[in-house]
Amino acid sequence: MSVVLYRVDERLIHGQVVIGWGHELRPDRYVVVDDEIAGSAWEQELYALGAPEADAVFATVKDARAHLDEWSRDHVRTVVLTRTIGSMRALLDGLGQGRAINLGGLHAGPERTRVLDYLHLTADDREDLGALAAQGVEVFARDLPEAPSVDLDTVLSA
Repeated sequence: MSVVLYRVDERLIHGQVVIGWGHELRPDRYVVVDDEIAGSAWEQELYALGAPEADAVFATVKDARAHLDEWSRDHVRTVVLTRTIGSMRALLDGLGQGRAINLGGLHAGPERTRVLDYLHLTADDREDLGALAAQGVEVFARDLPEAPSVDLDTVLSA
């Protein structure tokens, strides 16, 4: 069935993703795209515990880019997660046309400005989102499936 969700959420595999989005989308696989976690066996074990009914795959951005077409075409329902907007841009840059990115939990931090209760962005985040949108990627913010979707224009104007 392919990739059913591309999501940026700094917590990666956690309750909102597994329970909220998982019940809605019924993924068979979660792909965590993160260079640091891809090299840490103990962190992978910890995250995999959060998704006991699905496979958890951990990949660097480079490796994920190499498998993106395969994941998009195969029958396995896949959720692709990155911790940062920069990582999602690196993953989809030049490959994202026709895809959609869900912005989930990016919380308050240095140089981040509040956009929504669950979404705080840096200037670099805003630039990366604009660049992806210019390539034909749909970007929207939505923490849970039943919540209203917020389009990119609204996100960037906040």
